[in-house]
Amino acid sequence: MFTGLIENVGKVRCISPAREGARLSVACDFDEYEVGESIAVNGVCLTVETYDMLGFTAMASCETLSRSNLGLLKLGSSVHLERALRLGDRLGGHIVTGHVDGTAEISRYVERGSGLSVTFRADGRLCRYIVEKGSVAVDGVSLTVNGVTGRGFEVMLIPHTQQVLMDGFVTLGRVVNIEVDILGKYVEKLSSCHCAETGDIERAPSSLTLEKLRDLGF
Repeated sequence: MFTGLIENVGKVRCISPAREGARLSVACDFDEYEVGESIAVNGVCLTVETYDMLGFTAMASCETLSRSNLGLLKLGSSVHLERALRLGDRLGGHIVTGHVDGTAEISRYVERGSGLSVTFRADGRLCRYIVEKGSVAVDGVSLTVNGVTGRGFEVMLIPHTQQVLMDGFVTLGRVVNIEVDILGKYVEKLSSCHCAETGDIERAPSSLTLEKLRDLGF
Protein backbone atom coordinates (compact mmCIF):
# COMPACT_ATOMS: atom_id res chain seq x y z
CA MET A 1 0.00 0.00 0.00
CA PHE A 2 1.14 3.54 -0.80
CA THR A 3 -0.06 7.08 -0.10
CA GLY A 4 0.74 8.92 -3.32
CA LEU A 5 3.40 11.10 -1.68
CA ILE A 6 6.45 10.42 -3.83
CA GLU A 7 9.75 10.22 -2.00
CA ASN A 8 12.26 10.32 -4.82
CA VAL A 9 12.76 10.78 -8.55
CA GLY A 10 14.86 8.01 -10.08
CA LYS A 11 16.42 7.42 -13.49
CA VAL A 12 16.09 4.34 -15.67
CA ARG A 13 19.61 2.98 -16.15
CA CYS A 14 18.78 -0.26 -17.96
CA ILE A 15 15.82 -1.97 -19.62
CA SER A 16 16.16 -5.68 -20.38
CA PRO A 17 13.36 -7.25 -22.47
CA ALA A 18 12.18 -10.65 -21.25
CA ARG A 19 9.61 -13.17 -22.44
CA GLU A 20 7.36 -12.33 -19.50
CA GLY A 21 7.83 -8.55 -19.79
CA ALA A 22 10.85 -6.36 -19.05
CA ARG A 23 13.33 -5.99 -16.23
CA LEU A 24 13.93 -2.39 -15.15
CA SER A 25 17.01 -1.11 -13.40
CA VAL A 26 16.39 2.19 -11.63
CA ALA A 27 19.03 4.48 -10.16
CA CYS A 28 18.02 6.26 -6.95
CA ASP A 29 19.40 7.08 -3.50
CA PHE A 30 17.14 4.99 -1.28
CA ASP A 31 18.92 3.20 1.58
CA GLU A 32 18.57 -0.28 3.06
CA TYR A 33 16.67 -2.11 0.36
CA GLU A 34 15.15 -5.52 0.99
CA VAL A 35 14.71 -8.17 -1.69
CA GLY A 36 10.96 -8.65 -2.14
CA GLU A 37 9.93 -5.21 -0.92
CA SER A 38 7.49 -3.12 -2.96
CA ILE A 39 8.36 0.17 -4.61
CA ALA A 40 5.91 2.21 -6.68
CA VAL A 41 7.49 3.28 -9.98
CA ASN A 42 5.34 5.96 -11.62
CA GLY A 43 2.56 4.60 -9.44
CA VAL A 44 3.08 0.95 -10.43
CA CYS A 45 3.83 -1.46 -7.59
CA LEU A 46 6.98 -3.42 -8.48
CA THR A 47 8.94 -5.96 -6.44
CA VAL A 48 12.65 -5.46 -5.79
CA GLU A 49 14.62 -8.42 -7.19
CA THR A 50 18.17 -7.17 -6.70
CA TYR A 51 19.84 -3.97 -5.54
CA ASP A 52 23.23 -2.33 -5.24
CA MET A 53 24.67 1.03 -4.19
CA LEU A 54 23.19 2.73 -7.26
CA GLY A 55 19.60 1.47 -7.11
CA PHE A 56 17.42 -1.59 -7.70
CA THR A 57 16.01 -3.88 -10.38
CA ALA A 58 12.42 -5.08 -10.74
CA MET A 59 10.37 -7.03 -13.25
CA ALA A 60 7.40 -5.46 -15.05
CA SER A 61 5.04 -8.05 -16.53
CA CYS A 62 3.47 -7.84 -19.97
CA GLU A 63 0.16 -6.93 -18.30
CA THR A 64 1.85 -4.07 -16.44
CA LEU A 65 3.54 -2.79 -19.59
CA SER A 66 0.25 -2.82 -21.51
CA ARG A 67 -1.71 -0.96 -18.83
CA SER A 68 0.87 1.66 -17.87
CA ASN A 69 3.47 4.02 -19.29
CA LEU A 70 6.34 1.80 -18.14
CA GLY A 71 6.48 0.33 -21.62
CA LEU A 72 7.30 3.84 -22.94
CA LEU A 73 10.33 4.31 -20.68
CA LYS A 74 13.77 4.74 -22.21
CA LEU A 75 17.29 4.88 -20.83
CA GLY A 76 17.56 8.02 -18.73
CA SER A 77 13.81 8.44 -18.28
CA SER A 78 12.80 9.93 -14.94
CA VAL A 79 10.34 8.04 -12.73
CA HIS A 80 8.49 8.86 -9.52
CA LEU A 81 9.33 6.53 -6.63
CA GLU A 82 7.58 5.73 -3.37
CA ARG A 83 8.35 2.93 -0.94
CA ALA A 84 5.50 0.94 0.63
CA LEU A 85 3.68 2.39 3.61
CA ARG A 86 4.80 1.14 7.00
CA LEU A 87 2.43 0.48 9.90
CA GLY A 88 2.19 3.70 11.91
CA ASP A 89 3.21 6.02 9.06
CA ARG A 90 1.12 9.12 8.37
CA LEU A 91 -1.39 8.72 5.54
CA GLY A 92 -0.77 12.13 4.00
CA GLY A 93 -2.22 11.39 0.57
CA HIS A 94 -4.87 8.71 0.02
CA ILE A 95 -4.99 4.91 -0.21
CA VAL A 96 -3.01 3.90 -3.31
CA THR A 97 -2.54 0.23 -4.17
CA GLY A 98 -0.03 0.56 -6.99
CA HIS A 99 -2.38 -1.31 -9.34
CA VAL A 100 -2.76 1.09 -12.26
CA ASP A 101 -6.19 1.19 -13.93
CA GLY A 102 -5.02 2.74 -17.20
CA THR A 103 -3.42 5.79 -18.74
CA ALA A 104 -4.41 9.36 -19.58
CA GLU A 105 -2.84 12.14 -21.63
CA ILE A 106 -2.05 15.72 -20.65
CA SER A 107 -4.19 17.85 -22.94
CA ARG A 108 -3.90 21.33 -21.40
CA TYR A 109 -2.21 23.31 -18.65
CA VAL A 110 -2.69 26.88 -17.48
CA GLU A 111 -0.88 28.91 -14.83
CA ARG A 112 -3.23 30.20 -12.15
CA GLY A 113 -1.27 32.39 -9.78
CA SER A 114 1.43 30.22 -8.22
CA GLY A 115 -0.48 27.06 -9.13
CA LEU A 116 -0.71 25.13 -12.37
CA SER A 117 -4.05 23.81 -13.60
CA VAL A 118 -3.53 20.60 -15.60
CA THR A 119 -6.19 18.83 -17.67
CA PHE A 120 -5.94 15.14 -18.53
CA ARG A 121 -7.76 13.40 -21.37
CA ALA A 122 -9.08 10.00 -20.25
CA ASP A 123 -11.81 7.64 -21.40
CA GLY A 124 -15.13 7.23 -19.65
CA ARG A 125 -14.13 3.89 -18.18
CA LEU A 126 -11.76 5.77 -15.88
CA CYS A 127 -13.69 9.02 -15.51
CA ARG A 128 -16.73 7.22 -14.04
CA TYR A 129 -14.66 6.57 -10.89
CA ILE A 130 -13.17 10.07 -10.67
CA VAL A 131 -15.21 12.64 -8.75
CA GLU A 132 -14.84 16.36 -8.11
CA LYS A 133 -12.85 17.00 -4.89
CA GLY A 134 -11.98 13.30 -4.74
CA SER A 135 -8.51 11.81 -5.05
CA VAL A 136 -6.68 10.28 -7.99
CA ALA A 137 -3.11 8.99 -8.37
CA VAL A 138 -1.31 10.34 -11.45
CA ASP A 139 2.07 8.68 -12.07
CA GLY A 140 1.96 7.74 -8.41
CA VAL A 141 1.19 11.26 -7.16
CA SER A 142 -1.89 11.76 -4.99
CA LEU A 143 -3.84 14.71 -6.40
CA THR A 144 -7.19 16.34 -5.67
CA VAL A 145 -9.64 16.50 -8.57
CA ASN A 146 -10.88 20.02 -9.36
CA GLY A 147 -13.31 19.01 -12.08
CA VAL A 148 -14.29 16.01 -14.18
CA THR A 149 -16.17 15.31 -17.41
CA GLY A 150 -16.82 12.19 -19.42
CA ARG A 151 -13.66 12.93 -21.40
CA GLY A 152 -11.18 13.83 -18.70
CA PHE A 153 -10.44 15.62 -15.46
CA GLU A 154 -8.51 18.59 -14.06
CA VAL A 155 -6.18 18.99 -11.10
CA MET A 156 -4.26 21.89 -9.57
CA LEU A 157 -0.54 21.52 -8.88
CA ILE A 158 0.47 23.66 -5.92
CA PRO A 159 4.05 25.05 -5.82
CA HIS A 160 5.32 22.28 -3.51
CA THR A 161 3.97 19.57 -5.80
CA GLN A 162 5.55 21.24 -8.83
CA GLN A 163 8.93 21.18 -7.06
CA VAL A 164 8.88 17.45 -6.24
CA LEU A 165 7.61 16.24 -9.63
CA MET A 166 10.05 14.98 -12.23
CA ASP A 167 11.35 17.49 -14.75
CA GLY A 168 9.11 17.61 -17.81
CA PHE A 169 6.14 16.05 -16.03
CA VAL A 170 3.77 18.69 -17.38
CA THR A 171 4.21 18.27 -21.13
CA LEU A 172 1.39 18.33 -23.66
CA GLY A 173 0.65 14.84 -24.95
CA ARG A 174 2.55 13.12 -22.16
CA VAL A 175 1.06 9.74 -21.18
CA VAL A 176 0.58 9.26 -17.43
CA ASN A 177 -0.53 6.35 -15.26
CA ILE A 178 -3.91 6.63 -13.56
CA GLU A 179 -5.12 4.78 -10.47
CA VAL A 180 -8.62 5.75 -9.41
CA ASP A 181 -9.76 5.69 -5.79
CA ILE A 182 -10.39 2.01 -5.04
CA LEU A 183 -13.22 2.89 -2.64
CA GLY A 184 -15.37 3.94 -5.60
CA LYS A 185 -14.96 0.56 -7.28
CA TYR A 186 -15.90 -1.27 -4.09
CA VAL A 187 -19.01 0.88 -3.65
CA GLU A 188 -20.07 0.22 -7.25
CA LYS A 189 -19.69 -3.54 -6.86
CA LEU A 190 -21.44 -3.75 -3.50
CA SER A 191 -24.34 -1.58 -4.71
CA SER A 192 -24.99 -3.76 -7.76
CA CYS A 193 -24.39 -7.28 -6.38
CA HIS A 194 -25.27 -9.37 -3.38
CA CYS A 195 -23.54 -12.39 -1.93
CA ALA A 196 -25.44 -15.63 -1.61
CA GLU A 197 -24.97 -17.84 1.43
CA THR A 198 -22.68 -20.03 -0.65
CA GLY A 199 -20.29 -17.11 -1.05
CA ASP A 200 -20.99 -16.75 -4.76
CA ILE A 201 -21.58 -13.23 -6.01
CA GLU A 202 -24.87 -12.84 -7.85
CA ARG A 203 -26.38 -9.88 -9.65
CA ALA A 204 -28.96 -8.18 -7.46
CA PRO A 205 -32.48 -7.84 -8.88
CA SER A 206 -32.17 -4.06 -8.68
CA SER A 207 -29.11 -1.86 -8.29
CA LEU A 208 -28.62 1.46 -6.56
CA THR A 209 -30.17 4.39 -8.42
CA LEU A 210 -30.03 8.17 -8.16
CA GLU A 211 -33.65 8.16 -7.00
CA LYS A 212 -32.82 5.84 -4.10
CA LEU A 213 -29.91 8.02 -3.09
CA ARG A 214 -32.13 11.12 -3.11
CA ASP A 215 -34.71 9.32 -0.98
CA LEU A 216 -31.96 8.50 1.51
CA GLY A 217 -30.95 12.14 1.72
CA PHE A 218 -27.89 12.13 -0.53
